[in-house]
Amino acid sequence: MKFKAARLHVIVIALLAMAGLASAEAKTLQIVGMGDSLMAGYQLSPSQSYTAQLEGALELRGHDVAVLNAGVSGDTTSGGLSRLDWSVEDGTDGVILELGANDALRGIPPEQTESNLDAMLARLRERKIPVLLVGMMAPPNMGSDYAEKFNGIYPRLAQKYGVPLYPFFLDGVVTHKELQLSDGMHPNEKGVGVMVDRSLPAVEAFIKALPKDG
Repeated sequence: MKFKAARLHVIVIALLAMAGLASAEAKTLQIVGMGDSLMAGYQLSPSQSYTAQLEGALELRGHDVAVLNAGVSGDTTSGGLSRLDWSVEDGTDGVILELGANDALRGIPPEQTESNLDAMLARLRERKIPVLLVGMMAPPNMGSDYAEKFNGIYPRLAQKYGVPLYPFFLDGVVTHKELQLSDGMHPNEKGVGVMVDRSLPAVEAFIKALPKDG
């Protein structure tokens, strides 16, 4: 009887261990989309936003992931820096960082934009949260000198912090009116779909490279 009880005890322990392993393997990744109106989904329903469409696309490709929307319309890099810690909660597995478009629209000095993004990347590194940096481009009306300084921010910071870079968030949308809202600046639902399709390989590579908890 003692032998059978011991065997049963061992089996129970083994089953619990296997259950714990399966639970760890089934952990849903928590990704935060940290950005401005382009991330938030300006004038779109929550289900049409970039984060929602991205989550759906990733799930179709077999990824167990939740993409949380921490986009705030009108946000600048300064605003993003000030809310970073409460927008990105502890336990977050990765951040898609997209900010800077409103800085360029307001003519904020590129040096200030770079300093704010630098501080955000430093803080996320300190918290051991991986980042996919998403770049923006200065509008043509800001002039070539401004554009040269602004557009170089993202590759410099990506190299400095060793993080992956998706060069331009509005790739495939910015010159297509049929993919934009009437303001000619923000993507419509279809435009967001294009953004998801274009960025999906970079996001998927980012997710696959995230540290795996045991």
